[in-house]
Amino acid sequence: MLEVQSLTKHFQVGDTTMTAVDGVSFNIARGEVFGLLGPNGAGKTTTVRMILGLLDPDGGWASVDGFRTADQPIAVKSRLGFVSASDGIYPWLTVREMLLYFADLYGVDAALASERCEHLADRMDIQHLLDRRAGVLSTGQRQRVTLVRGLIHDPPVMLLDEPTRGLDVVGVQTIFEYMEILRDAGKAVVVCTHRLDEAERLCDRFGLLHNGQLKHCGSMQQLRDETGRQNLVDIFVDLIGDGAGSVAVE
Repeated sequence: MLEVQSLTKHFQVGDTTMTAVDGVSFNIARGEVFGLLGPNGAGKTTTVRMILGLLDPDGGWASVDGFRTADQPIAVKSRLGFVSASDGIYPWLTVREMLLYFADLYGVDAALASERCEHLADRMDIQHLLDRRAGVLSTGQRQRVTLVRGLIHDPPVMLLDEPTRGLDVVGVQTIFEYMEILRDAGKAVVVCTHRLDEAERLCDRFGLLHNGQLKHCGSMQQLRDETGRQNLVDIFVDLIGDGAGSVAVE
């Protein structure tokens, strides 16, 4: 469903060329949650931006549902759902108006959009919020609306960039519930995070990034067998040595 092959990205910083992503490759199947993990600056967000088509790679390619980002960017964007820590709520619209507006941007038929809106609102328990102005919602309510918005066009692939950043315990639990909805719907999911304890609960497989390179990739058991360590925190401590303090595990 999602294939990433040898993605590479360089940035020029003064007279120095910095390699932000260095030949990263992985595949994600339908109904699978893949954790793209690493400390700040590891290359997670740059990788996601290349998958989204927001950055052109200097090498390699990404394919979403059979469409390559560089060749058919509009087709790729229509097949992706994106959720980030920044909610981007339109405060003067009601929740229903905003969800239907985004569905229209993706070319979803109006009747189908209304049906999806009701169904997803029921799954995420926001029916009572649909006709409220988005600007008056609490942080947790805004989060649930953002999660529904990412699914309104029924994309086969979902990208979640630091979805639990700044959330309390209840908000984090909402993300776990959302993952079950995505699995049930057969979505291929990428979760980018540096919160390793949460990643172990959320994801089926993991790709561990450090300095732009994918150092380990596989299920938790495969990573244990490969490294001799029992959890992601210990694997990363070994991987980055003195830089281990930059890995957040809260």
